[in-house]
Amino acid sequence: MTFALAACAEMLWRDRPIAWRASRLKELGFGVGLWNWPDHDLAELRATGATFTIMNGYLAGRLTDDDGAAELLRTARQTAEVGKRLGVARLNVHGTGLDGHGRAVTPVEVVTGAMWLKARDTLSRVVELAEELDVTFTLENLNAAVDHPGVPFGEARDTLALVSAIDHPRLRLNLDLYHAQIGEGNLIDLCRQALPWIGEIQVADVPGRMEPGTGEINYPGIARALAAMGYNGPVGLEAWASGDPEAALARFRDAFTV
Repeated sequence: MTFALAACAEMLWRDRPIAWRASRLKELGFGVGLWNWPDHDLAELRATGATFTIMNGYLAGRLTDDDGAAELLRTARQTAEVGKRLGVARLNVHGTGLDGHGRAVTPVEVVTGAMWLKARDTLSRVVELAEELDVTFTLENLNAAVDHPGVPFGEARDTLALVSAIDHPRLRLNLDLYHAQIGEGNLIDLCRQALPWIGEIQVADVPGRMEPGTGEINYPGIARALAAMGYNGPVGLEAWASGDPEAALARFRDAFTV
């Protein structure tokens, strides 16, 4: 089988316009992942006819306090309306907003019990918004050690605890195996535990955040395990290319063809 494969357009062909990248990914048979929509010409993206699999589902805010939750919900509503115009399948959120370098806008050193309760409440309100607008949100795990210091609920076990507690089809996991390898490891067992709540799996190799085959993760083995456990959802490459982007995409496709 070949999984439904997609790739993050922002991370490939970085000298090309975003609409060109989306068109090229479509030509190569991949779905298209996006980051923040205000950076792009939406009419040009729609005109490509690409399948947009995921994009950031908010512009600002955080899960952990009243003011942050209000901002997250406000910008999530705005983003969901844009996502519907593009036909985006999943809208992605994190524990807190990220700056241009991937750092937490509101870093958290210790996640308190009150923050956990507020995060669950905020995500429940995200589900209400999703039902109202007929969209699906995902919650992504992020590593704090290398790329995203100070992000609360960054570990996959944290995102799994929140999403499984709410247990609603409008809120799924964006299980990023690159981040999980840095923070936790034991990836196949993690996939098995998270399986009922996964909306998308994202991948890159460690170290370097490049395509499968450039680092330490046995992605062909993970692909076989995912197929054996019955996962048939999307797999997104959120990685830099180690060289030619089309060669990187070919290695990604090979790793996830079982």
